[in-house]
Parts: sequence; C-alpha cells; structure tokens
Amino acid sequence: MLAGMTSPLTILTGASRGLGLAMAQQLAAEGQRLVTISRRRSDALPQSVTQWTLDLADPVPAAARLEAWLAAQDPALLASATLINNAGVISELAPLGRVQAEDLARALRVGLEAPMLLSAAFLRATSAWALPKKLLLISSGLGRRAMAGSASYCAAKAGMDHLARAVALEETARPQGARIVSLAPGVIDTDMQVQLRAADPALFADRERFVGLKSGGQLDSPAEAAAKVLRYLARADFGSNPVADVRDA
Repeated sequence: MLAGMTSPLTILTGASRGLGLAMAQQLAAEGQRLVTISRRRSDALPQSVTQWTLDLADPVPAAARLEAWLAAQDPALLASATLINNAGVISELAPLGRVQAEDLARALRVGLEAPMLLSAAFLRATSAWALPKKLLLISSGLGRRAMAGSASYCAAKAGMDHLARAVALEETARPQGARIVSLAPGVIDTDMQVQLRAADPALFADRERFVGLKSGGQLDSPAEAAAKVLRYLARADFGSNPVADVRDA
C-alpha cells in the first residue's frame, strides 16, 4: 500500500466454496484487504487473501483470534471495516426428533452462535474506530418462513434476523456505531441445494420443490448471487432496514 493510501477491510466466513468463495473472489478482484475464515483453504483465491483455517463449530477461539487481530490493526490505514458472516450448515433433513443431538448442535453453533460471537468481537475491537463499519449476516428466506424437516436451519436464520434487529438498535445509539443487515441472498445453486434435492422425501416433504427449482433454472449461480449481495452491501442506505432480501431490492 502506498503512503497515505487506505483500503477497505473485509472479514468473510465460509469462503472456501459456494457463495462465500464467489464473494471472496469478487472482493479480492476489487483490491480489498480480505481475511477469510473457513474450515479449509481455497486454492481458488489469490495469495493476497489472508486465509484462516478455523472450524466455526468451536466459535470461542475464532472470536478471540479475530478480536486480537483487529486490536493490532491501525485504523488509520483503513477506509472501512466489514464483517460478513456467511458460514452455515444444515443438519440432517428430517423431523427434529429424528436428528442426532451432535448434528443439531453443530448447525446452531455454526449458523447462529459463531455469527453472534464474531460480531461481538468485531464490535468490541472496532468500537473506537472513526470509519464506516458494517456487519452483514447472510440469512435466508427460511428464517422468515418455516419449513418442515429443517428446524435447526430455520431457527438459526430466524435467530440471525432478530440478532440484527437488536444490534441495530444498540449501534444506532452509538456515535460511531456499525450498520447491520441480515440479508436473504436468494436461492443459489450450491452444495446445500444438492443436499436438499438428495434428501429422503419420506422425511423431507419439500424435496420436490427444490428439485423443481433446479430443473426450472430458477437458481442463481454463486457468482450471480455474490454480485447481488455485494451490491446490496455497497448501497448508501445499507442498514436502514436490518432485515432484508436481495429480491426486494
């Protein structure tokens, strides 16, 4: 970086595949300073990207590492700071009583506990930074519309939406508060969609709907969805509505 120049900083979780990888590639192409947090490294990202290999099913050490790293940064070198909580998993697609406790716990830790802890760490470490700060939570329409056979995913995304509402109230009251949005990114052709289409129809009644979305060409590619999400993130009114959907933009 040239003397006197600043650059945007983005921290992105779940960047090794799907929507997260596509966002990471597009952010890196824009020249942003990018830190990713994923269970595995991606060879599809340039060397300029800092990749942390962490399992967000154990979110306390990940949050501690993020907070310590941010505390060591010089905000004078940054134009803005953004945390994108994108990582998520689905448990077995079946009625709640048929799913193992370990599977449910992992889905909630990755899908809700980790975003909450990482967001808290981000807000603490950047509280005195006099620059634009944003929190983007990648939610889902299933946080707003229940679906049988996916209770843990629905619960995690609904919790994420309400987390955004509460944090928005807190940050609005701060002189240098962050802007936050829990954003549904639309329906995307990712590995998660493959899991939905491969589910046992006797346990997951919505399986055929997802098969139809694929056969009907109604799924965005990860690159298309990433572009929509990042356009929303860049909007001047980002944060005016803490719960949003790219399809309503």
